[in-house]
Amino acid sequence: MLSNKAKYGLKALIHLAGAEGQCLAGDMAAQNNIPRKFLDAILLEMRNAGILNSKKGKGGGYHLARPADKITVGQIIRILDGPLAPIACASRTAYQRCNDCPDEDACAIRDLMLDVRDAMALILDRTSIASLRGRGRRSAQILR
Repeated sequence: MLSNKAKYGLKALIHLAGAEGQCLAGDMAAQNNIPRKFLDAILLEMRNAGILNSKKGKGGGYHLARPADKITVGQIIRILDGPLAPIACASRTAYQRCNDCPDEDACAIRDLMLDVRDAMALILDRTSIASLRGRGRRSAQILR
């Protein structure tokens, strides 16, 4: 399940993708209903990962370090939440063998979770922050 940390990080990036110039953390928090202190920590983590740049003082704030179409949802989730795999033995970046598994090549659960991980990665790594700006209101689109 997507954590609030990743959800708020994605909301902040969508906000920044639609902004002209710098954005203040307080404004992003208020406009997106995100707790300010939590957002500050998330923005710092994304800045440290090279996703955001920031400037202090008058005219300061946050902005994307690269174009929104070059930042993927998969990148952000991995930065803020860690690996996409539902279990450690199916992870590409944080693989850990299961203690209770005598033969992981014959493990049906691992095999299924590898498929789940690959399907999630396929979608999340092909979805850019820029493309998220045009999404939403699914129920309204279905009714048309």
